[in-house]
Amino acid sequence: MSRHGEVEDKKIPLLDYSSSNNQIKVSEDEGDDKDEEISRKVWIESKKLWHVVGPAIFSRLASYSMFLITQAFAGHLGDLELAAMSISSNVVLGFDFGLMLGMASALETLCGQAYGAKKYYMLGVYLQRSWIVLFLCCVVMMPLFLFATPLLKLLGQPEDISELSGVLVLYFIPLHFCFAFNFPLQRFLQSQLKNAIIAYVSFGALVIHILISWLIVYKFQLGVIGTALTLNFSWYIIVLGLLAYTIFGGCPETWSGFTMEAFSGLWQFLKLSASSGVMLCLENWYYRILILMTGNLKNAEIAVDALSICMNINGWQLMIPFAFFAGTG
Repeated sequence: MSRHGEVEDKKIPLLDYSSSNNQIKVSEDEGDDKDEEISRKVWIESKKLWHVVGPAIFSRLASYSMFLITQAFAGHLGDLELAAMSISSNVVLGFDFGLMLGMASALETLCGQAYGAKKYYMLGVYLQRSWIVLFLCCVVMMPLFLFATPLLKLLGQPEDISELSGVLVLYFIPLHFCFAFNFPLQRFLQSQLKNAIIAYVSFGALVIHILISWLIVYKFQLGVIGTALTLNFSWYIIVLGLLAYTIFGGCPETWSGFTMEAFSGLWQFLKLSASSGVMLCLENWYYRILILMTGNLKNAEIAVDALSICMNINGWQLMIPFAFFAGTG
């Protein structure tokens, strides 16, 4: 009330809706910018990842497909041939494959650290140490190949499958030593982001393998022994291709020739490789055990054939996540 008895008009401030709307609009724009920034970063990182993972997936699928193709051509020869090829490649050679791959995985850590620290010379030294350690491991594992037949019989496999599998395993001895050189070479090149050359060489070997397998089975009719020899030949194409690329100028910073330094520190390298090999084998062996157990069923040939085909499809599919593991490494 004023002194004249009149009621004063109180001025109530009006809300500035335009200002609040502008703040909301600004916050929305900031949110959109953040979303666009996140999307852009995801796109950039995805391209970097696929630059590594894409060739890695292809090379692994191509290498594994050689085993599938070999078994497929063996299946064209008969149930016994397919069962023997399945036992020899999935069980005996698969055991060897898992151990060699795991031991070579130690090279991923060492080469990755050396490359990141710009100690490029050490990558070549680590590669040669891995060759030496894995080659010695191959020599130690030779009894597994030489006495495969009695071992399979001892595990309850049918006599005819054990006999033919033991013969096939002997023809896989060159492939056994091939793993010791192939897997370290792949990790050596992978740590330098040279996955493309691995993919190119693997593709060429796959095409040659298909052609030679067809000639061996249908034209020359060399039987299941011939299909085993084609697998050796195709894998050595990969090894020789990667080795030629490494030695003849493909890796000038990381390969400076053979050195006696590779023979130093072998014990420490062996311990690291062995722990990696056992770890991977524990993940890999239960597939092989299933096939061995199937050999104890009635009508073992058909049972082993069916399960090995299913396991091969599963293994073929696993090459994709394995390549992503390599990309994250």
